[in-house]
Amino acid sequence: MDRLLVMRSFVTVAAVGSFAGAAKEMRTSPSMVSRHVADLEKKVGARLVNRTARSVSLTESGVRYHAFAKRIIDEIEEEDRSIAGLSDQVVGQLSVISPKWIGSLDLGDAIADFSLRYPEINLRFELGGLSERAYAFLDSGFDVAFQTRPVRDSLVRLRRVAELPFVLCAADAYLAAHGAPHVPSDLDDHDCLVHENELSWHFESEGRALVHRPRRSPFRTNSYLALHKATVRGRGIAMLPRRLAQEQLDRGELVALLDDLHTPDRSLFAVYGPSAHAPKKVEVLIDFLTRWFRVHCPASVSGIRRATIGG
Repeated sequence: MDRLLVMRSFVTVAAVGSFAGAAKEMRTSPSMVSRHVADLEKKVGARLVNRTARSVSLTESGVRYHAFAKRIIDEIEEEDRSIAGLSDQVVGQLSVISPKWIGSLDLGDAIADFSLRYPEINLRFELGGLSERAYAFLDSGFDVAFQTRPVRDSLVRLRRVAELPFVLCAADAYLAAHGAPHVPSDLDDHDCLVHENELSWHFESEGRALVHRPRRSPFRTNSYLALHKATVRGRGIAMLPRRLAQEQLDRGELVALLDDLHTPDRSLFAVYGPSAHAPKKVEVLIDFLTRWFRVHCPASVSGIRRATIGG
């Protein structure tokens, strides 16, 4: 027996004065409402209503129990409204987790600006520790996780926040010693530094997709930050987030390679709970970040030094 349901049936019967009227109000059958009231009477061990052919009235016990049941139902509905109201407010605790490399760069800046814009939100922003399971961040108490790979899991939802440009590059010192590749197959003769989650490099040429899997990989890591450091030191060629390499590209310490090929951007996704209606603060965060990246991180970046055919 659903105790709350039968209490609602009893309270509705008392309010409208008939089983038929209560059934219409609750969108069920009179026989079901009558059964609910009978089950409740059996549970409390007392007759709660007087049934006649034309009307229903409360017994003395019914009057007392009605006051109790009405108070309980009213408190539940009030709490439901209160909780729903919290979901519509941009206040309270908001916990976010992100990969270290993007959280240490643009996303970190965007999150800091969001915190300034919405000071009534208590923001927790954690870097690293993301599980392979798409929904694990929910189990760890986070509201939103950021990923750079699509997530296909019915337990979570996702929205694209930004496009992150990548660049194939190497240190000027490495190229001076080993020369520059001019086509993807030239990479077979070079030391290629790879990310554990990106063992193949993707390019596009005249609308055609090209995939290259490096043969010589003397340095592999699960951190773009470590990959960047090794590239700057001249260990080899790497596919890096352009924002991460931008300072060295501007100074000429890193050189962009295979200029005639397009390197597809990677999408930054916000992943959150499966509810059809996300809390307002989650929606506001994602909307804010989407606008922030559009303004602060346009996809095209000029002024990058690129390798020439001779060197």
